[in-house]
Order: sequence, then structure tokens, then C-alpha cells
Amino acid sequence: MSENGGAPAGEDPSDQFIGGETEDGPRVEFYGGRGMSAFPIAFFIVWAIVQTALWRIGDTGGLIVGILVGLILGMFFVRGNWQSYANTIFEGMTQPVAVTAIVAWIWAGMFAQLLQDGGFVGGLVWLADAAGVGAALFPAITFVLAAVFTTGIGTGYGASVAFVGLFFPAGVLLGANPVLLFGAILSGAIFGDNLAPVSDTTIVSAVTQDADIGGVVASRFKYVIIAAVIAFVGYVVAGGAMDGLEIGAEAQEIFLESSEALGLVHVISMLAVIGAAVAGRHIVEAISWGIVIAIAFNLVFGLAGLGDIVMFNAPEDAPLAPPLEPLPILTVVEDPDAVGVTGSLMSGVSGFLELSILVLLIIGAAQIMIRGGAFEVLLEWSIENLATNVRNAELTMVGTAALINAIITINTAAEVAIGPYISKIGERFNLNGYRRANILDGQTAAMGYIFPWSGGVLAAYGAMQQLPGDYDWFEQSMVVTPIDVVPFVFQGWLLVAVFVVAALTGFGREYVTDRETEEVARV
Repeated sequence: MSENGGAPAGEDPSDQFIGGETEDGPRVEFYGGRGMSAFPIAFFIVWAIVQTALWRIGDTGGLIVGILVGLILGMFFVRGNWQSYANTIFEGMTQPVAVTAIVAWIWAGMFAQLLQDGGFVGGLVWLADAAGVGAALFPAITFVLAAVFTTGIGTGYGASVAFVGLFFPAGVLLGANPVLLFGAILSGAIFGDNLAPVSDTTIVSAVTQDADIGGVVASRFKYVIIAAVIAFVGYVVAGGAMDGLEIGAEAQEIFLESSEALGLVHVISMLAVIGAAVAGRHIVEAISWGIVIAIAFNLVFGLAGLGDIVMFNAPEDAPLAPPLEPLPILTVVEDPDAVGVTGSLMSGVSGFLELSILVLLIIGAAQIMIRGGAFEVLLEWSIENLATNVRNAELTMVGTAALINAIITINTAAEVAIGPYISKIGERFNLNGYRRANILDGQTAAMGYIFPWSGGVLAAYGAMQQLPGDYDWFEQSMVVTPIDVVPFVFQGWLLVAVFVVAALTGFGREYVTDRETEEVARV
């Protein structure tokens, strides 16, 4: 998820999302034992696989129904009063990590929509056409740019939303394979999410392992860059081998002719966001500056009017409609269905309402699993049975971190939950904080953008679903179903593979005695 901030000074981030034992044991008891507390989230994952993989339906509303049914059925396995079960759902839904993700999507959605309506996509198409960047290279270039952008602003979710809205339609129009292009965007988000010093996952991984953020970032670069170089080559090769969609020549020609270099002025808007984030501003403030600058550019350069940014569509019988009708932000409409508020800002917000509900419910189900004890059962078993030597301990850390992130689909929440267990395993074999933090964050960054039910994938897919309404030539059939992109998130799979190899070979392994204690102390 990755917004800059982290836990307040002196506060353990694990307090934000309960990831261990409570003093009086599990709060919710289930018939069949602690493992049954995983039923709601397990039911949802099975539902998601059936819906997206077998029936090829990527609808977010369907996933909402799936998690709701899982939560309702889970109540029938509760031993005793159902009130504790219901309260635990609310406890999870009010966690800061869930709210942070939603805020990031909303702000990034407004920003991306303003740039879309301001002709930035047309500017990208013009630039790619003028520079001779063909379909084969576009996914690889998009991967690099998404990686740089995400590293700068520290939010993989926000970056994936922005790049799907801006670079995805440009690449599809130029002939790039849409599935590969989607994978490249998600891969870039993984790179920045894993490496950005202002990323929540970077901060949490460092703090939960008692390591300083600067040292963690410096020590993990070698893992990230190995995966990224191979991923870049993969996108170049696959870009040349995988064909794009057949877009009508007439539609393509019309869009190319209407594409203007002026839209590239919004590069400044994006740089403003990166600059503010790198300067240490909160991500909401950073993107807000981008929104302000984007609105100013749209108005000053005539890229979009005030009514395109926000428009109030009033009915004919509205008391104040006739005298205010000349206002550029008010129109009187005859069709009752057209009454409402439209424009870039509203479109950017409304596209993520369903996703926001889904995320809150998933976090609630994850909290049931944690409070009910299934989380402890899984991790305690792995600690006792798998972590028998340092190599197996690191493989266990990689495997459990990947598994928990595949289950708890909001990456920062999963990282906070499993952080104490990674620390416990690593300390048993004297692995220092840098190594533990890198193993933890590598799997967190990767798995948050791979599976169809993962937060990063859903955020990007939500942005993609809006494209048929934004462009006349973009058809619904061009939208990529989340299950199709799974094999093409190269950076994610490669990052996991790098850490598996590192655990097997000892590459990059450091013990507490390899550095001065003060050097890896929490700051």
C-alpha cells in the first residue's frame, strides 16, 4: 500500500493491526478449533478463484458478495456469543492500514482522471509516435517509468491507479499487448513499493525488525535490482513476441491526429507529486499539490474547462437553476437520470467506492482469522517444524511471509501482522535486522500485486474498468481480467525467486555480529 508515515514515534506498528497473541488468548472461539477462524477468508479466496479464474468474471461487486457470504457463514462456527465475532469485524475494518489504502486510491484516482481529461494520454501517444517507440518496447519502458514514479511517491497502489489510467490506454492504442502492459505496471509498483524510503511497507519492515530505514533501503537494493534487470529483459522479449489488440485503423488514426504535445505539460504535475513526496510530505499532501497544478494547467492551457472538472447537473424545477444556469459549473438537464454531479473529480472518486468496501470487509475477515487463532496455528507450526537451521529458517520466513500476504491482501496489514513472527524466527538464528526486514518486505511487495484478489491488482483493475467510458475507441473487451495478468507480473515472481535463491545460497545473509549493534538499531 505504501503511504509515507508509519507508526507514530514510540508506538509499535503492530498495535495498528493485531498480529500476535492477546494476553487472554484468542478473543473469538470456534467450533473445530482455532483453524476454523480462517473460514471467512478461505471461503472468499475460493470464491475469488472460481469467479475470476473459472468463470472469467473480474467484477468487484461479485467479490464483495463473496466476502460477505464468507463472513455470514463464519458466524455459524462461532462458539458462544456472536457479538465478539461482529465486534472483531468492526475492529479490523477500522484499522488505519485499511483507511490509508482507501484514501490513497481516492486521491490518486482524482489526480489520474484530471491528467486523462487534460490530454496527458494523447501527449504520451504523440511522444511515443514521434520518438519511434513501438509496441514491443512500450511495456518495458512503462515498467521503468512506473518503478521510478512509485519509488518517488512511495505508494504502489496510487502509482498503479495512475499508470493504468494514463499509460495503459496509450500503450494499447500503440499496439502493445494489454495483459503484458498491465503486468509491467504492476511490476513497476512492486519495485517502488519495495524500495521507496517513504513507503509504508519499507517503514513497517524496518521498525518491526528493529532496523533503521536508511540501512534497510541500502541493503535491499541488490535484491530489487537483480529482479528488475531480469524483469526488464523479460518485458522487452515478451513485448516483441506477444501481439497487441486489433484496434480499428480509423479510430487509431483519429486519436493519433488529435494527440497533441501540449498534454505533456502534465509531466510537471507528476514531477510535483514526486518532488513533494521525496521532500517528506505526506502522500495526501503530495498528490493534492499534483491535483492543484493539474487543474491550473487544464484551465490555463485550455486542456479542460471548469465544467469538465466539476459539473452540477440540476433538474428543470430546481429553485435556483434558471438564474444560475450561465455558471460554467451548472447545467439544467431534462433527463432525470442525468441529474447529479459529474466531472474529473467525481469520476476519480466514484471509481473506487466498490473497491473500498471490499478492502474493509477483507481486513475484517483477516482480523477474525487473527483473533480466532488460525494465524497463530499456522505460524507456530512453521516455526517449530520448518525452521530447523538457518537456511530452512530463511526459507520458512520467505514462505510464511508470502503465504500470509496472499491471504491478507492489503500488503501493509499483512506485513504488520507477520512482522513479529519474522523477528522471532530470525533472532533464533542471529540474523540481523536488515536481513529480516528485506525478506519480509520482499514477499510483501511482491504478493500484494499478483493474485486477482490482491489490493494492488484490484486497485489497478478498478481504474481500468473506467477506461471504456473515458475513450470512444476503448471497448470493454480490452479490459484485462485480473487472473490473466498473474503470470506476467515479472518483478513480483522474480523478487520471490531471488529471496528463495538467497536463502538457499546464503547470498546477502548477515548475522547480528556482522554489523555493529548500533548500526541496525531502530531510529
